[in-house]
Amino acid sequence: MSRPQPPTPAKLIVGFFLRDRGLAAGIVRNLQAYLGSVDMISGWFDFNFTTYYHQEMGSPLSRRMVVFKPLAAQTALPDVKLATNRLEHAYREQGRRQVNIDPGYLLPERFVLATGKNFTHRMYMSQGIYADLTLIYRKGAFRTLPWTYPDYADSGLIDFLTLVRNRYMLELKQHTRAERVDFRNRAAGKRLRTHESDEK
Repeated sequence: MSRPQPPTPAKLIVGFFLRDRGLAAGIVRNLQAYLGSVDMISGWFDFNFTTYYHQEMGSPLSRRMVVFKPLAAQTALPDVKLATNRLEHAYREQGRRQVNIDPGYLLPERFVLATGKNFTHRMYMSQGIYADLTLIYRKGAFRTLPWTYPDYADSGLIDFLTLVRNRYMLELKQHTRAERVDFRNRAAGKRLRTHESDEK
């Protein structure tokens, strides 16, 4: 018989892609208001694996990954996803998205993204949000799966996630449980600042 064990606190990682890189600083500031201080930020990755978003968002598109310092409960992911959905909406212009934001978390064994869409490999969490098993860590490296998005299968992005995991494993030795951050209430109390208010 298996005995229930407390879940490992997760490392929150938020990826976003956009056409106008000038919006990135403001987006990161808004994310910090929700999720706490930034631990690591990746360089820019070309988001050129699909043309699906070009009609709405333009091209070329670039991706960046932002890692946050507070370790969090895995169950916080739906609140984080709903908060980033609101941030996406705040950056809309004429009904079109200027940024696509993908929150997720990293554990020693896997990397998970949040999504509002159900599919065979996605587990329901709460509030209409599912957990997408995107990468697994096996035999010393992240491994892709048949459904892994092409941009998350990119070697450069996987190299960055490997650096994050190395740092995270050291953090786990110093933390016995997740920092109890109420992301839902934190997000509700923050005023979104789009690029228009950033310029003032």
